[in-house]
Amino acid sequence: MHGLSRLGTGSNRSVSPSPPSSPRFRHGRYKNFSGAGGSAGGGRGGKQSAADKIVFVLISAVFRRKGVLLFAPLVYISGMLLFMGTLGFDVVSLKNAVVVVHRRSPPGSVYRSPQVFQKLWPFMEAESNASYNALMTAWNLKMHQGWKPCASSIISRTGFSELPKSNGFLIIEANGGLNQQRLSICDAVAVAWLLNATLLIPIFHLNSVWRDSSKFGDIFDEEFFVHALKNHVNVVRELPEDVLQRFDNNISNIVNLRVKGWSSPAHYLQKVLPKLEAMGAVRIAPFSNRLAYSVSSNVQGLRCLSNFEALRFSEPIRMLAGKMVERMVKNSSHSGGKYVSVHLRFEMDMVAFSCCEYDGGEEERHEMDIARERSWRGKFRRRGRVIRPGVNRMDGKCPLTPLEVGMMLRGMGFDNNTSVFVAAGNIYKAEKYMAPLKQMFPRLETKDTLATPEELAPFKGHLSRLAALDYTVCLHSEVFVTTQGGNFPHFLMGHRRYLYGGHAKTIKPDKRKLALLFDNPHIRWETFKRQMRDMLHHSDVKGGEVKKASGSVYTFPMPDCMCKQTEEEEEEEEEERNENSNTTKLSY
Repeated sequence: MHGLSRLGTGSNRSVSPSPPSSPRFRHGRYKNFSGAGGSAGGGRGGKQSAADKIVFVLISAVFRRKGVLLFAPLVYISGMLLFMGTLGFDVVSLKNAVVVVHRRSPPGSVYRSPQVFQKLWPFMEAESNASYNALMTAWNLKMHQGWKPCASSIISRTGFSELPKSNGFLIIEANGGLNQQRLSICDAVAVAWLLNATLLIPIFHLNSVWRDSSKFGDIFDEEFFVHALKNHVNVVRELPEDVLQRFDNNISNIVNLRVKGWSSPAHYLQKVLPKLEAMGAVRIAPFSNRLAYSVSSNVQGLRCLSNFEALRFSEPIRMLAGKMVERMVKNSSHSGGKYVSVHLRFEMDMVAFSCCEYDGGEEERHEMDIARERSWRGKFRRRGRVIRPGVNRMDGKCPLTPLEVGMMLRGMGFDNNTSVFVAAGNIYKAEKYMAPLKQMFPRLETKDTLATPEELAPFKGHLSRLAALDYTVCLHSEVFVTTQGGNFPHFLMGHRRYLYGGHAKTIKPDKRKLALLFDNPHIRWETFKRQMRDMLHHSDVKGGEVKKASGSVYTFPMPDCMCKQTEEEEEEEEEERNENSNTTKLSY
């Protein structure tokens, strides 16, 4: 039989079509569509377009052949490829009924923040000197339960006129930068208490990155540290002569115990304590991250007491840092002495390590290759390692540039009168990248502008001491902004919670969301502002977060280091805060 005769064309006789694969095709519009669409003679059938045929084939494939199971994954994969930019196209022009298109770069592969800034800057200028400033209303502290420090009362072994007889001397070596050293010191105090050991003032390892030869007493107040812990742990500045003689007057001859990272208290009691009692002294070097986060409340209490009460900076650091805070408060008199501090991680090493690309082209890529090889020999050239800058950016792993931090803050409602302190090392190409931030916030300060060259001279070449100055100014700001993670912001967030009733008063940006927003040069100012203010609100809600089982007590001091306040205590504290609103008290 001729193929066309099955559709009844060219003949008056009726011929039944082949049985359909599904009852739904026996009646209704699909039967009519089949009869009309297949006509090769007169009527509409003869004018059937190619698009109609494609639609018919697709529908037939989906419904007659049950192809939905095959078709759906294809649609999903195609959609994902379009979303990720692999198959993305942008319309360039429509000319003579011809659409000209070009392939679009994958999201994040191009640093588009300068283009976004050019679009949004006129709107920022229009809102300069606005009556509303987020600095005055950033935190809704009434929605959070007030907390107060109570580390001492948590520790059960208190009030002893004499400590039990020591089991021996514990020597540890703290490595890393300022706050890595801080972590090691506090953990060492907790371990010494656990072992009933006498702690030797921690030795600082000369770090290959920080290259700071400072000793404990150059950064922290040694006498205050010993005194603050006297009822809990015995701390000495030097080993007794008889102990040193047993090891030929050389500390390096004392056995160095290799303790795994995040070891439990049980490990120390079972493995370290017997050797301590047998030899009279043990050494653990390095001692970074050598005690588990999840420990008993007594051990946590020692960590809290050490970090928030016993460790204060040395007198030279406190004196200069105090002056710097006072100058920031004075410069912020128009906003009640309140200012914003930003921890900006845009140094060359940080940019190089992130494997992100900005707008420096081939010159930037060459500089980053050199920096990576200098600091991490061969790590980024290992076989099989693929560097994807765009993926890193969309995953929120790229350091925020000064420009991006400025746009974020202006979008949140911090106007151009806001005083901003930037805590940072040597910013990569500072003249270029800092210019737009200064344009958005003319009242911008750094330690180099707050302190005179003569005041900073004793600290030059000592990165940990310089970091201590930054730490103090950030600690006393109304708003702290963290941009890249690390020990510095983690310790600051915890310290601020400890000082400010349990709230960190910290903006922690959603960098994945920011990457999407900064990748859109056509974004509207109102849309951008709404997203930024939602982000600020989210930081406010998360500011009073309580420590989870796997969390660090140095970042989340509640409930291990702090207790909930009663309503009466909260009212008294608020009255005291109002009375002392213009007075700066420094103890760190």
